[in-house]
Amino acid sequence: MSGKKTAKLTREVYEKELLRLQTELVKLQEWVRAEGARLVVVFEGRDAAGKGSTIKRVTEYLNPRVARIAALPKPTERERTQWYFQRYVEHLPAGGEIVLFDRSWYNRAGVEHVMGFCTQQEHQLFLRQCPIFERMLVEDGILLRKYWFSVSDSEQQERFRRRLEDPLRRWKLSPMDLESITRWEAYSRAKDEMLVHTDITEAPWYIVESDDKRRARLNTIAHLLDSVPYHEVPPQVLELPQRPPSTGYERPPRDLQTYVPDHTAGL
Repeated sequence: MSGKKTAKLTREVYEKELLRLQTELVKLQEWVRAEGARLVVVFEGRDAAGKGSTIKRVTEYLNPRVARIAALPKPTERERTQWYFQRYVEHLPAGGEIVLFDRSWYNRAGVEHVMGFCTQQEHQLFLRQCPIFERMLVEDGILLRKYWFSVSDSEQQERFRRRLEDPLRRWKLSPMDLESITRWEAYSRAKDEMLVHTDITEAPWYIVESDDKRRARLNTIAHLLDSVPYHEVPPQVLELPQRPPSTGYERPPRDLQTYVPDHTAGL
């Protein structure tokens, strides 16, 4: 992390720029759909680094049929016997789609390696195969972007503490997250080794400094937009039709249907 301190963005500045960037994301979406492009965005980083909140802002106004999130659970017993990349391949986009990976095949370079969920041989095989796999994706025309969210140890610890105390966000905290505190240096070494092998010309890593979540979100979205050669696609011309005259339809009596109680009446 850089030692340079930057003033935090005010909420007003942040929200104004976020809305502008989200408007551009909608234009990007329409370009992807019109051109039949395939866009894959990988979000990686330590626990509580801000990946999920950034993905949420990216997708907030996008069509879920065009832009979807792939957040895979731990592999099943059957998936453990497959080629490692196999279960990720089925989530890759078809033409006109965007897929955002909330963690990805890089699980093997990080948590699986550090926590001993894969063998040393499997880890080394991943580091050899991953650049080949990603070159194949790019050669086939997929637009691949990879972001690593970098958070300091003190900021991560503070975010864990806030999650622990907040009943609405406590579900985000798992025993695995807490164990990452005691394995900080092991994760750092694993990340460094991962970058050495997988920061390739065809699919480079982009590091996002994320101690300031607002800046991290804006910087990531702005970079993503700048990295794709999209242009505004003229929207389809739509006109609201005139409602036709009534043909005598009458709504059934309300007491024949079950309505949701008016909770708001007691507020």
